Amino acid sequence: MNTIETTILSIVIMIGLGYILKKIDFLSDKDIDSLNKIVINLLLPCMIFSALYSADLSLLPKLSILTVLILISSFITGITSYLILKKLNFDDRKIWSVLITIMIANTAFMGYPVNLGIYGSEGLLRAIFCDIATTCIFIILSFALALKFGGSIKTAIRKIIVFPPLWAIILGLIFNLLLLPIGGVLEKTIDYLAGGTIPLIMLSLGISIDLSGFYRSKFMVLFTTIMKLIIFPIIAIFLAKFFGLVDLQYNVGIIEAAMPSGMLSLVLAITYKLDHDLTSDCILINTVVSLVTLSVIIMLI
Repeated sequence: MNTIETTILSIVIMIGLGYILKKIDFLSDKDIDSLNKIVINLLLPCMIFSALYSADLSLLPKLSILTVLILISSFITGITSYLILKKLNFDDRKIWSVLITIMIANTAFMGYPVNLGIYGSEGLLRAIFCDIATTCIFIILSFALALKFGGSIKTAIRKIIVFPPLWAIILGLIFNLLLLPIGGVLEKTIDYLAGGTIPLIMLSLGISIDLSGFYRSKFMVLFTTIMKLIIFPIIAIFLAKFFGLVDLQYNVGIIEAAMPSGMLSLVLAITYKLDHDLTSDCILINTVVSLVTLSVIIMLI
């Protein structure tokens, strides 16, 4: 069994374990929020900081192309989706409820473990630069939704400022570029915490699986799944070839573009009072479907 098959199978088993633990009432939907808070606010920032702190940043100009790749792919897919749904006369609140799930990819929660498992630390580093694009999209959409639906710009700014993964990126780059030491004890502690990121992410995804969402929102779930898991990566493939990406750069860029919707979409839906049930259904269903589509794309590239 090769590295790709082992990684995919390991991820499926961990997600399946989370689902089983929910079925036997060892864990429940109520635990998802707590697990996600631990991951987003502590473990994931440690993983990001650790990877950037030890990375060879002489590759920064080359790595930044991946950020551009995801950004452009997201906006082309998002604008196309908006025009289609507007043509079908859906109201703005419903359109934006699914638009955020199409534009925001799960480049961290699923992207990190997949690329780390297949390509090691070099794959993780490139996945982080793809995820920087997702953070930028989150920031842009926060302001767009605040303006569109009368939300508070102050709230949008506050959520961005206190977003731990963003600070992990900033501090990781600063400490690396300025060669600032953090000491052996702190470095080892961060590494230990970073190691817990992937298992908790996978368990949380497994607990959150609920296929009934498809029956509640058939058209929108199907539309989102097609746009996010098929159209988005196809656009990224054309752009990657246009940018001349090859080998690891190309592979990680396409894998990250093929990720399902990110949980940050739900944060936006709840904050700006969109149809968060619809947003949640779209995220959960295309996450399940992505286990198939991702496997296919990984095998093809």
